[in-house]
Amino acid sequence: MFTGIVTDMGEIRALQKSGDLTARIATSYDTAGIDIGASIACDGVCLTVVALGDDWFDMQISAETLSRTNLGAWEQGHRVNLERALRVGDELGGHIVSGHVDGLAEVISVTDEGDSTRVQLRAPDDLARFIAPKGSVALNGTSLTVNEVQGAVFGINFIPHTKEVTTWGGVAAGDRINLEIDTMARYVARLAEYP
Repeated sequence: MFTGIVTDMGEIRALQKSGDLTARIATSYDTAGIDIGASIACDGVCLTVVALGDDWFDMQISAETLSRTNLGAWEQGHRVNLERALRVGDELGGHIVSGHVDGLAEVISVTDEGDSTRVQLRAPDDLARFIAPKGSVALNGTSLTVNEVQGAVFGINFIPHTKEVTTWGGVAAGDRINLEIDTMARYVARLAEYP
């Protein structure tokens, strides 16, 4: 489990295809405190550490994960939002995030509003019903509050701090973004449809 509060921006150092995809990610985390087998959310995708170095870790990414996320577009030098797994007693500053991406949203506009930036995205039609004004979503691993919703289009506002400490400072129209809907919305919808 995660909170959607990004704690590091990593960088893809190397990618190797050998059955699955292995990504080497440079980090400022103290890797001495990371175990092989630990979970780290990388752009919102819960991945497992399979190797460690002084300032990097390797993650093995399955074909299933590549088919459902934007990780297949990663290239060397790409910046990645990182979050270590939630521990009992940690502050829950965002919302409960599983790291299981539901689909890809597309950025349709980016507009500066004062010091902040408003981003509009289009969710897949089958996920749009789970997104509500003032509700939570995780986008590329970042816990965010939804400002408004019109059909499958929803808006998010980024303050300068968020743009500085995450990859959101470089967002552009056309970007495909990992979308995880709020867990509570998923369960409420399931309860409502069950006879």
